[in-house]
Order: sequence, then structure tokens, then C-alpha cells
Amino acid sequence: MAAKKNEDVFSVASFDPSKVTESMRDFAEKGAEQSKQAFSRMKTAAEEATKTVETTVHSAQAGTVDLGLKAIDALRINAESSFAHMEALLGVKSVSEFFELQTSFLRKQAEVAVEQAKTMQDATRKLAETVTKPAKDAAEKALSSFKAA
Repeated sequence: MAAKKNEDVFSVASFDPSKVTESMRDFAEKGAEQSKQAFSRMKTAAEEATKTVETTVHSAQAGTVDLGLKAIDALRINAESSFAHMEALLGVKSVSEFFELQTSFLRKQAEVAVEQAKTMQDATRKLAETVTKPAKDAAEKALSSFKAA
């Protein structure tokens, strides 16, 4: 009985090439399907990343223009104020009037500078939020898709 088992194991007649061919075909088909799915996911991720970059660049451009316009406006206000102050200084008749005018101008300039700094800070914060939002949303979406998979 033991001899019979050895013959069955080492027997060439028990080897069926059609089963091996079928197994290899199934294996190749599964591999091809998995490769197609992986490529599809990679393509989708690349397209979403491209959209995110385009959105980010557009937001950055718009925000930078807005920030630049605010800076130009601040410079214009400061220049006009300085010219008005210079004109007022030309009409000074006494030293006390000069110091009074100068003190008033410096106080007003300090207030304007604080207000302009707040405006620029708010605009910069909004720009940073706008620029980072698409990337943050894309990262959250990618993480949620990994958690789901």
C-alpha cells in the first residue's frame, strides 16, 4: 500500500497540464485586472491633484492681487497724509504750533498704521486660508478614501 502511494505522488500520469494552464491564465487575468484598477485609482488621484494645484494657484493669484491693492492703498493714504502735513507745516507761525501740529500728525499716523496693519493681517490670513483650503480638502479626502479601503 505504501508503494502505491509513492507511485501516485511521483507518477507523471497524475500531472495535468490543462489545470496548470488554466491556473496561470486565472492568475494573469487577476493580475491584469488589479493593474487596471490600480492605474485607474492613480489616474483619478493625479487628476484630483492637478485640479487642487490649479485651484490653489488661482486663489493665490487673486489673493495676492487683493493684498497688493491694499498695500498700494495704504501707501497712497500715507503719502497724501504726509503731503498734507508738509503743507500745514509751511503755514506754522510759532514753535508751539509746530510741536502741536507734529504731535497731532504722529498720533494720527500711529493710529492709521495700526489700522493698516490689522487690514493687511486680515487680508494675509484670508489669503493663507484660501490658498491652503484646496490642499487641506484634498488631503482629507485622500485620508478618508484610505480609511474606507
